[in-house]
Amino acid sequence: MKVVSYLRVSTSRYGDSGLGLDAQREYIARAAEQNGWEIVTEFVDKASGRVAIEKRPEGSKALDMCKQLGAHLVVAKLDRLSRSAHHITRLVEEIGIEFKVATMSHATTAELNLYAGLAEKERKFIRQLKKDAMPPLVRSVNIRDAAASFDPLMFGPTAENRKLAAVAVSNRVLTFHLEVRPHIQDCLNAGLTTLVQIADRLNSKGIKTSRGGIWSATQVKRVMDSLELKF
Repeated sequence: MKVVSYLRVSTSRYGDSGLGLDAQREYIARAAEQNGWEIVTEFVDKASGRVAIEKRPEGSKALDMCKQLGAHLVVAKLDRLSRSAHHITRLVEEIGIEFKVATMSHATTAELNLYAGLAEKERKFIRQLKKDAMPPLVRSVNIRDAAASFDPLMFGPTAENRKLAAVAVSNRVLTFHLEVRPHIQDCLNAGLTTLVQIADRLNSKGIKTSRGGIWSATQVKRVMDSLELKF
């Protein structure tokens, strides 16, 4: 399968979420090798994730190339494509471009759309939690700068704050499970038959748990139960 590699860094800082160009290239190259993709060319943008890809200088060129070659667009992580679930849905349904995500290379379009929607919802919850919990004095002085380092529960863990935080955590867990699902499915397809074997395989591939640690049989079971995956 031919793919067009697309990389994006933020205008506000180099590599949004710490994901720089070299790291993006490595993710895409590894996924291409594992899945037999042929990378035909690469495009790089310095643009905000809030701007639709077709409105970015290099993004529009990447889409045109995909159409010319009948190729898929591939990004390292979903937020390199867009931070808007609407933009991602439009890419397939209206613009007609199929895409792949290197860190979720076996995920279907439907799964990627679901992941994008959940990630967007989580960001909105967190922004609202910060806004509701922030003291009026802080809001009136400099809300943008204060929000960047503000702890929403610093001024009282109210019932509403707890509710918002619980929903955000729940969404984060579910999005992580969707992200790791293809890797666990690969283990099952490879004939692994125990939780320990799957944990060892995930660890050997450098895939981290949701907290950035190594996998154990118990953690694998918890995720498999959530996703209703069975041996």
